[in-house]
Amino acid sequence: MEEKKLIKSGEILISHPPHIWKGFSTPKIMYIVLAVLLLPAGAAVYFFGLHALWVMISSTATAVFIEYAIRKLRKKRFVMDGSAAITGLLLALTLPPRIPIWMVILGSAFSIAIAKEAFGGLGYNIFNPALAGRAFLAICFPVQMTQWYIPKEFATDAMTSATPLSEAYVYVGTRTALYKDLFFGNIAGSIGETSALIIITGGLILIFLRLIDWRIPVIYIGTVAAGALVFGQDAVFQIFAGGLMLGAFFMATDYVTSPVTPLGRSVFAFGAGVITLLVRSFGAMPEGVCFAILIMNAFTPLIDKYVRPKPFGYLRKIAKGRVKN
Repeated sequence: MEEKKLIKSGEILISHPPHIWKGFSTPKIMYIVLAVLLLPAGAAVYFFGLHALWVMISSTATAVFIEYAIRKLRKKRFVMDGSAAITGLLLALTLPPRIPIWMVILGSAFSIAIAKEAFGGLGYNIFNPALAGRAFLAICFPVQMTQWYIPKEFATDAMTSATPLSEAYVYVGTRTALYKDLFFGNIAGSIGETSALIIITGGLILIFLRLIDWRIPVIYIGTVAAGALVFGQDAVFQIFAGGLMLGAFFMATDYVTSPVTPLGRSVFAFGAGVITLLVRSFGAMPEGVCFAILIMNAFTPLIDKYVRPKPFGYLRKIAKGRVKN
């Protein structure tokens, strides 16, 4: 109520991000994003079956419950703004199709309790909570986090397969057919990262609604593609394989953990693209999106400090008795 009064009276409200913009409240933005995320969520169930659905339900429910419990323990007001649900669903979309449910619950609890609420809640967290949860699970359970399965339409039972970015991956077919499978999602991988078509569709909806800055996904994906060409790699394969699309449109664009200025976001996206390509090309892990975005999250305060617009009317002193705009 106090926030509404300030806005109606014409006073300036200074607060942490995400900020209210053109009539969009934080809950409204969150629920729109959550609705868009139902597109890759539906694709996950289609490709990987009911277990993928239980992964998403358990992760989302745990995230909401943990946030509610922690807010009550801290004697803070709990607001169902949709942010916890987004964290839980995003985490689930980055997980293997047959990961045990108890691991999902543990990762979701870590995302909210440690990566979000330990910093003070929405607007104060340094790292993307969903990616922090995924990194936690990857470190604690490396075997279970690297078990991938062929989509159900290609197998009568759960058949394991290497991820396309792994050196052990072998594709039987033409390069064009591989591109097609990567684009539509008929490929092994995390439950919500396989279909580039679905993710791009959801991302374009958010860009059209102006809920995310187009610079981040475009520069991020473009940097990876350009870098792949420089290294003599298949650029199309690099941008469609793994979690690049989901990370570019739904993770790197997080309001809280990305820079606030257009130039800052461009620097952020470029850095994430470079780190992603370096990890994929020279690192021990086949995928670099998760850690690339987390590393750039750590640089966000520094980027905001040095890449910011000049205040209106600002005068810079350059010599005694002289000033310069």
